[in-house]
Amino acid sequence: MNVEYAQPKQAVTEKAQARPGKWKVFYNKLKKNKLAMAGGYVIIFYILVALLAPLLAPHDPYQIDLPNKLKMPSAEHWMGTDDKGRDVLSRVIFGTRLSLSVGFVAVFIGAFFGVILGLLSGYYGKWVDTIIMRIVDVLLAFPGILLALAIVSALGPSLINVMIAVGVFSIPMFARIVRGSTLAVKKLEYIDAIRSLGASDMRIIFVHIFPNILSPIIVQASLRLATAILSAAGLSFLGLGAQPPLPEWGAMLSNGRDFLFTAPYLAMFPGIAISSLVLGFNVFGDGLRDALDPRMKQ
Repeated sequence: MNVEYAQPKQAVTEKAQARPGKWKVFYNKLKKNKLAMAGGYVIIFYILVALLAPLLAPHDPYQIDLPNKLKMPSAEHWMGTDDKGRDVLSRVIFGTRLSLSVGFVAVFIGAFFGVILGLLSGYYGKWVDTIIMRIVDVLLAFPGILLALAIVSALGPSLINVMIAVGVFSIPMFARIVRGSTLAVKKLEYIDAIRSLGASDMRIIFVHIFPNILSPIIVQASLRLATAILSAAGLSFLGLGAQPPLPEWGAMLSNGRDFLFTAPYLAMFPGIAISSLVLGFNVFGDGLRDALDPRMKQ
């Protein structure tokens, strides 16, 4: 008897051990998307550049050297110098810190408030849902960049205010997505079972519903990072974001537009940095969406 039951039990154990974990399955699906992996490598590259900026920058990005202004790219200055003699490569490297900081902070603001509003709206419904969604509809009625312009104009031009403005116009997107996911999850049987056991609403929302709707939040955050970085660069280009002498990519583009014919590299290199980072987040976000979607069987 013992021998007869030992073999099936051992077979089941070996099968369970051979079954890959959720994270491994997710990574294997993501790895098959070559474009998404390339986007991930671009993101990792820029994050490393931001972390190692003091070690990678060959010159002080704030050091003015007027005798060497508007020098073409050379062995000493790989990306040339600007109209004040500052090394463009060093400013692009340090600008990576600012652009990533703006993107992550703005998306965190939008996700934090958007997730809370979406959870409350989807779970409670009725008048709570009506009030929250009407506020969200008002925010969605304004194009994102125009809403950000209005907020920055009211608060004043600064990098911090840009983070707040971009974060505010990101709230409706997260709120809509989280509300829809919450409406679907709260109808499941296990939620009714937990409620019947006496669990509080806050416990049900944040312990049992929220972990099960993380996938669309992560995907939206990765895609929203690209929009946040691009929007922040646009506001800085208009003079409403980073103020001189901060080496922010949008501000560098704004400064370089006055020298498009005499020193085109001043606008070209920050533009390449913005385009490549935004493209990296976009393609990586698309890959995350496909890898986290259970309907996408590969």
